[in-house]
Amino acid sequence: MFELTEHSINYPFILELRQRFDNPANGAAVTFEGIVRNHNDGLTVSSLEYQAYPAMALKIGDKIITAAKKRFDITEVFCVHRTGHLQIGDMAVWVIATAHHRQAAFLACEFVMNEVKREVPIWKREHYLDREPVWVACNRCGLQEEVVATHHCHN
Repeated sequence: MFELTEHSINYPFILELRQRFDNPANGAAVTFEGIVRNHNDGLTVSSLEYQAYPAMALKIGDKIITAAKKRFDITEVFCVHRTGHLQIGDMAVWVIATAHHRQAAFLACEFVMNEVKREVPIWKREHYLDREPVWVACNRCGLQEEVVATHHCHN
């Protein structure tokens, strides 16, 4: 499942989500937390703003989740991405992949994050301390595709 939220992705929220994926058959739960940092490309960032086209974002996000379930030997995978204005230290995205074994969970988590960044219509605007805000493009999307494609964790 893929979700968008305007609400804070904080640890009480994550713990609530995490309980959905408790399964005694799982030997691994790999998570990724995308945190808003205070710099990018040598510039001092003061905050970020994310905008999405929700109908399309949810549709494409769910396709990515479905692809991960087919491609990797996992039991579950989930991703939630923030929209709106985020401050330094806020969590922008959270991904979890669960599996019987850790390698499949690691690979699925990385695959979902890379594909979400590359394919889902979510736009990022960086706000700086000493210049006007700028909409920024993903400039390294898909670099890990070749690495993920070489692993044999398919169902």
